[in-house]
Amino acid sequence: MRRLALIIVLLVLVGGAGYIYTNMPTVVSVVAGDIAPDFQLEDTEGNPVSLASFRGKVVMVNFWATWCPPCIEEMPSMERLNEVMAGDDFVILAINTEKNGRTIVPDFLKKNPHTFPILYDDKAVVQQLYGVYKFPESYIIRKDGTIAQKVIGPLDWSSTKAITYFKSLTKG
Repeated sequence: MRRLALIIVLLVLVGGAGYIYTNMPTVVSVVAGDIAPDFQLEDTEGNPVSLASFRGKVVMVNFWATWCPPCIEEMPSMERLNEVMAGDDFVILAINTEKNGRTIVPDFLKKNPHTFPILYDDKAVVQQLYGVYKFPESYIIRKDGTIAQKVIGPLDWSSTKAITYFKSLTKG
């Protein structure tokens, strides 16, 4: 026990333990009321898509992964919401966060097709920018670019309550 305590003290004195703490990523989470940080990612066709290009629309940004059962569970309701909101100032951007997303997402989409854009964040740049570490995690962004809501976990996005909420945001 004394030997372990001595090792810890020596690590702290020579700075070894500082390495552990100084190299840990700082997670700064984006919250309701913040201006949504802009980003640009590629979609499944290789086209660049930026959040700023949707200013004036309500945007739902959803972080997901193919290995995440709750993410997969909520995607059909996201598709229904997207269909119901067609024609309104509304868009869903589903950001896949997997390093190998470009190789596994196409097969996933063949089995689970969606009409909303799927974007690749295979370097976790946007995931870190938003401080996302739980999946699924969604951000509802108002037309003016501010975050209206942050939602952690799956929802039935096509529920009457959700649709009424989004319709009210698109009219505002």
